[in-house]
Amino acid sequence: MTGPATDPTARTRRAQHAWCLYDWANSTFATSIVAAILPVYFARTAARSMPAHEATALWGYASAATLAIAALLSPFVGALADQTRRRKPLLLACVSLGVLATLALAAVPPGDWHPLLPTFALAFVAFMVANVLYDSLLPAIAAPDEMDRVSARGFAYGYVGGGVLLAVNLAMVTMPHAFGLPDAATATRAAFVTVALWWFGFSLPLLRQVPEPEAEPAHVPVRELPAAVFARLARTGRELGRHPDLLRFLIAFWLYSDGIGTIIKMATIYGVEVGLGDRDLMGALLLVQVLAAPASIAFGRLARPLGARGTVLLGLAGYTGISVFAFFLHHAWQFWVLAALVAVFQGGTQALSRSLFASLVPPDRSGELFGFYSVSEKLAGVIGPVLFGIVAQATQHGRLATLTLLPLFLGGAWLFTRVDFARGRAAAAAAASHDGPV
Repeated sequence: MTGPATDPTARTRRAQHAWCLYDWANSTFATSIVAAILPVYFARTAARSMPAHEATALWGYASAATLAIAALLSPFVGALADQTRRRKPLLLACVSLGVLATLALAAVPPGDWHPLLPTFALAFVAFMVANVLYDSLLPAIAAPDEMDRVSARGFAYGYVGGGVLLAVNLAMVTMPHAFGLPDAATATRAAFVTVALWWFGFSLPLLRQVPEPEAEPAHVPVRELPAAVFARLARTGRELGRHPDLLRFLIAFWLYSDGIGTIIKMATIYGVEVGLGDRDLMGALLLVQVLAAPASIAFGRLARPLGARGTVLLGLAGYTGISVFAFFLHHAWQFWVLAALVAVFQGGTQALSRSLFASLVPPDRSGELFGFYSVSEKLAGVIGPVLFGIVAQATQHGRLATLTLLPLFLGGAWLFTRVDFARGRAAAAAAASHDGPV
């Protein structure tokens, strides 16, 4: 008799829950550090020595440089994971580095913004590379017909987890005395500590319960491993040209992910420049977390009647409208409306993009190809904030910079419509059955 401990269905459910729980764990870094608290803290601190638009531009350039580093590392780490079949130990290493760097943010002296940027960069690189390994585990815990649902559920977990801790952090920063803290600056640094502990603690179920993808490890001597990884990357790069649908999807994702990522990274610092208060900025971001969880689930269900492709296009249409709306931002209530619109479209668009890409990838190459997927996302993140910073500097305001997002969403949507997913999935299945290159 098969008991609960050995029931394959029960094990799969536990593995899916543990996989989704990592989104709950690491989303606190994305919300409290990347989107809400650190940009505002940096802007307020840097404003003591530079104009507000210069602080906006500097944050954009720092974000771009960090993403460029992560883009260079991601395919190498993904290929290394495929070569060694040790995704989870590599994931643990990235999580540990990111957690330690996040703790180091709390040790930066108050009022000194210079150490914040390199410390944040180290934590952010670890966070992004860890996501490559996390995403590459999706095919190991979900069948092809489950990927849309499980991926969307992961994003929903992330929004709830990120929102819960963001609410606590927001209360800490706005009411420090209620937490026994002397001022908002001390509360901000204490919030960084809570993010680090949350990230590490809730990552442990994935490390215990999610299996490595079933495959024999490649027996490559340690001294030959770097050369083998680079050779594998070079081969994959060459072979991508032979799979036009996979390549076309990557380029489309590169474009529209540029816009999504830029909105996430630049929204609060743009709000500071416009003159919004901290409570409105952080409260609106908390609203995103509250609304985005059910919106992600709804998008996952909407993919059944509309198809994942049609649902992603709906999300990109929404983001096009958001970009135009941001140009007219003047008042706090408009920022709240903007946050609500982002909440509706953000999680579902990203979740379905992840599952669509997973459906085009041979399972035995998932780590490596999710590395390329991550490169698309990160290189996009390089260009968007740079363009935002350049326009903000040239016009001495970030308002016109919001319009740089329009061609990214429109161009990405057009190219996305040119992807033949049925043909791409057939190519992935053929590549897997022949155990050959992509």
